Amino acid sequence: MKTDIHPDYHTIKVIMTDGTEFETRSTMGKEGDTLRLDIDPKTHPAWTGVHRLMDSGGQLAKFNKRFQGLGLKS
Repeated sequence: MKTDIHPDYHTIKVIMTDGTEFETRSTMGKEGDTLRLDIDPKTHPAWTGVHRLMDSGGQLAKFNKRFQGLGLKS
């Protein structure tokens, strides 16, 4: 294995969306840095089973207006 080509592997703190935190080892940042998550297994629909439709920039409203006459009940 070549020397001096691998990133430094150190301890960082991870803060979940609900505020809980834990320490893990990573190559991100420097020793003691903090990683704050925007999406984690406690909030992501893939793990929770709860799907929310979020309208970013009016895309959902635009879609609903375009296909309102298809007979789908809202």
